[in-house]
Amino acid sequence: MSAGSVKKAVSMLGILHYRARSKDAGVVSEDLRAPYNVSNDILNPFRVLCLFQRMSDEDCELLFLSNRPEKLIITNVLVPPIAIRPSVIMDGSQSNENDITERLKRIIQQNASVSQELSTSNSQAKCLESWDMLQSEVAQLINSDVRGIPFSMQVSKPLAGFVQRLKGKQGRFRGNLCGKRVEFTGRTVISPDPNLKITEVAVPIHMARILTYPERVTRHNIEKLRQCVSNGPDKYPGARMLRHLDGSMRSLMISGRKRLADELKYGEIVERHLEDGDVVLFNRQPSLHRMSIMCHRVRVMPWRTLRFNESVCNPYNADFDGDEMNMHVPQTEEARTEAILLMGVQNNLCTPKNGEILVASTQDFLTSSFLITRKDTFYDRAAFSLMCSYMGDGMDLVDLPTPALVKPIELWTGKQLFSVLVRPHASMKVYLNLTVKEKSYSKVKGNEKERETMCPNDGFVYFRNSELISGQVGKATLGNGNKDGLYSVLLRDYKAHAAAVCMNRLAKLSARWIGNHGFSIGIDDVQPGDQLVKKKQTTILEGYRDCDKQINLFNTGNLPPEAGCDAAQSLESKITQILNGIREATANVCMQNLHWRNSPLIMSQCGSKGSPINISQMVACVGQQSVGGRRAPDGFIDRSLPHFRRKAKTPAAKGFVANSFYSGLTATEFFFHTMGGREGLVDTAVKTADTGYMSRRLIKALEDLSIHYDSSVRNAGGCIVQFCYGDDGMDPAQMEGKSGAPLNFERLFLKAKATCPSDGNKILSPSEFSETVEDRLSKDDASPECGCSPAFVGSLKIFLNKYVEAQKKSWGTLLADNESAVDKSIISSSDNDNIVIRNKVVQNIAGVTHRQLQVFLDTCLSRYHTKKIEAGTAIGAIGAQSIGEPGTQMTLKTFHFAGVASMNVTLGVPRIKEIINGAKRISTPIVTAALTHDDNVNIARMVKARIEKTNLGQIAKCIQIVMSSRSALIEIKLDMEKIRDAELYVDANVVKQAILVTPKLKLKHEHINVLDDRKLRVLPQDADRNKLHFNLHFLKNMLPGVVVKGIKTVGRAVIKEEKDKARNAKKFSLLVEGLVYFFFLLQI
Repeated sequence: MSAGSVKKAVSMLGILHYRARSKDAGVVSEDLRAPYNVSNDILNPFRVLCLFQRMSDEDCELLFLSNRPEKLIITNVLVPPIAIRPSVIMDGSQSNENDITERLKRIIQQNASVSQELSTSNSQAKCLESWDMLQSEVAQLINSDVRGIPFSMQVSKPLAGFVQRLKGKQGRFRGNLCGKRVEFTGRTVISPDPNLKITEVAVPIHMARILTYPERVTRHNIEKLRQCVSNGPDKYPGARMLRHLDGSMRSLMISGRKRLADELKYGEIVERHLEDGDVVLFNRQPSLHRMSIMCHRVRVMPWRTLRFNESVCNPYNADFDGDEMNMHVPQTEEARTEAILLMGVQNNLCTPKNGEILVASTQDFLTSSFLITRKDTFYDRAAFSLMCSYMGDGMDLVDLPTPALVKPIELWTGKQLFSVLVRPHASMKVYLNLTVKEKSYSKVKGNEKERETMCPNDGFVYFRNSELISGQVGKATLGNGNKDGLYSVLLRDYKAHAAAVCMNRLAKLSARWIGNHGFSIGIDDVQPGDQLVKKKQTTILEGYRDCDKQINLFNTGNLPPEAGCDAAQSLESKITQILNGIREATANVCMQNLHWRNSPLIMSQCGSKGSPINISQMVACVGQQSVGGRRAPDGFIDRSLPHFRRKAKTPAAKGFVANSFYSGLTATEFFFHTMGGREGLVDTAVKTADTGYMSRRLIKALEDLSIHYDSSVRNAGGCIVQFCYGDDGMDPAQMEGKSGAPLNFERLFLKAKATCPSDGNKILSPSEFSETVEDRLSKDDASPECGCSPAFVGSLKIFLNKYVEAQKKSWGTLLADNESAVDKSIISSSDNDNIVIRNKVVQNIAGVTHRQLQVFLDTCLSRYHTKKIEAGTAIGAIGAQSIGEPGTQMTLKTFHFAGVASMNVTLGVPRIKEIINGAKRISTPIVTAALTHDDNVNIARMVKARIEKTNLGQIAKCIQIVMSSRSALIEIKLDMEKIRDAELYVDANVVKQAILVTPKLKLKHEHINVLDDRKLRVLPQDADRNKLHFNLHFLKNMLPGVVVKGIKTVGRAVIKEEKDKARNAKKFSLLVEGLVYFFFLLQI
């Protein structure tokens, strides 16, 4: 017979046993059923202890218990030592006891009280009450947050239990084990130093004298360490402690250091000061991703701040406005080796999130490079040689290129200086080949593809064999985030050292050049000219007139509504469009009138800082200030500020700032501007907490996922999460293509042609080209058995097939029938002479030799095999960080969706929180419904009418109370013209059915009379005269909300109009706002 069920009893810590609820209660005889049903036991701890003690050892073994079960019941309380519950001495002789001590004292008092009442008291209830108090005190010793403690038993001051000491952010695990205060660390303010290498950090001498490293004495360093011991702790370079061979420690603060230095033995350990070349870990909080803590080498320098190269600011997200950073000194050779190999800056130039370069040139470096490589920038031999010396360390070999101009004086261009920077001397085997479209690149039209390199703004950057042929370099070439940039290509083709050395050269050159050349911003840079001021005033006046016209149309009721909007929303949408047009127009005029030497314009063009919008706000017009994604709301009664008329909707009354920062804001404009700024500050504060907690949950959920040797992703328990990581087993940090492709075929093909000159070798015909490709890709290293995925081979074939098709066109009509070599007899023909010569030129330029194609294919296959992800990679933590770190850059705002007015969609932090939390109901559900017949707007309107919720109030001309001597009722008249315009098939009978199925009205057929297609009457349900007035007004208020057509959960549907380029016609679809269930759509 089973034991029955148990549940929490009425008492605080009791368990109630329901014997009558047992499944086997039916086997009890009838004469025993009554007492059996009422025998519900309250299992107190003493009774449970007795039951456990009666269990035999055989039963315990059958239950897989490794120990006696009565040990689960606490009969003795262990008293922890004083070391973990110390007393704090207060003023005078008083002491403040620890919470654990206070709880133990209460347990002793309650235990004495129970003992006394058992021996003296005759009241069983009082004794049980004391026993419950004792149980609650013991339970709260372990966990003070235990539930169910009566208010009378709770103490006024909450006392922490053992669980509270362990859990939480301030607990032992997170507060004292995972994170703790440690030795051999330093923290101070950071500063920039472009003359340092990207792998170095400048440590102040004061900090280097305090931080030490234990170096063992060998025959190679004994003289250096003797000098350190002799100098002592106060003189740099010195030492603080000496550890003898027997393990004893000797402080070097005392006298006698000269004798200790002379007696220094091999094997002893000297804790010396930090010196140049030591390995340290550098960290900036918050540590949002792996690159927030990296390994640098020490450069001991004077002054009081930690300094590093500005190129390394991006991974730390650091700036120099007062930021502080931490430094940790590894204390063993093993730790130093792991740090430099796994965490070194040179080995972490790319982010593991998507393989984009993260350590790259920034701000002043970009501005300098942009100005150096400008057209018509020339240097004589002295200036060019001086700048070449800036980028080196004094002993570097530099080969000056041939001057661009020879007469009347030798002159070199800024582009040549950049070529020297990439490849200083001929013996350096770095052949850089890349093409980049900069921010200033002017896009070509579809029929001008061959002119894409001839950018009038010099925005097409082209490197061939490390020589800058064209282009003014900027952020796209030298900055972070571009996989086709200069540093990314150097990293992929010539490893990390080449990229790091190039960054060091550029940092040194840029800092010295911009310091000598001069680059500053002043009030004259943002001072508008007379022409700009006139155009701005004209543009603003025209925009204000357009806004007034729209407001007048709204007031007279003649404003045509936009799709899915009422009159007020349509007005806001149109005014917003007009005001945005004003800002864009003034910005365009501003950018056109600025001189090319204007400092903000230069910074905007090269991508170092700022944008055209920032410049136009400083010079021309600040523009519309938004609060919550809309114009400034009404803070007072029907107006935003008391300075304006009631119900004013003019631009000035709703937050449009017509002035610029140069001209200064008026009082009301300043107030609206602070409203927008305040929203940004609040967003930042809220976003920090939300994204931090989200990142923590992601990391805790994914922290045990890693790659195993069979390329599978498994957790700590060995369970397979993914059979092949990412379905291809590739390392995201090694991907070269922009869309996550392993390789950039176009760039590798360009590199193969540039580095392997044809030298008069035969150009492959299209058929020979295809045969060579098939032969190479049929070998073993291109087969799936050797780890080469069919998807990669397929993408490579697609790229090469496109090249073959282009080659067939370039070979011309002469060789259309026969692709063999050109016969000499044809060449001698005068008719075909020009054609043959032209085709020969085309072939030599665009053609490929057998060696070039082989080099390209070999490079692709060998590189692909090196991009496999390593076993043991903690891809769970990397994946969580890759989501959490960009989350801090997101906004909390809700944006307009697809340009449709007043249809908002949740984006940014709120949306990603919904995704991660698995929200069952998202805040702004929008479904894009494609139509089968998407070229007919009438069909789109019909479908919209069937989906969108239509209330009776929207299609009724009037809903009024009609009272006469005989009856009192509600009369409804439908607006048939509005119904026809909306493509709704609704009449009075349809409205009657909708009213009958509305549960809140509780009306029946006899209460509704249909007079004709457009008119019906509704009688109140209750005919009581005393309630008649109330019932009529209740019906009048409820009837406009009755849903007569569409899906109740759909707020609205908007017809979206797009242009179908393929058919050169308009294309219509529906944006459905609200919860749309599949079975509802089936009924449409």
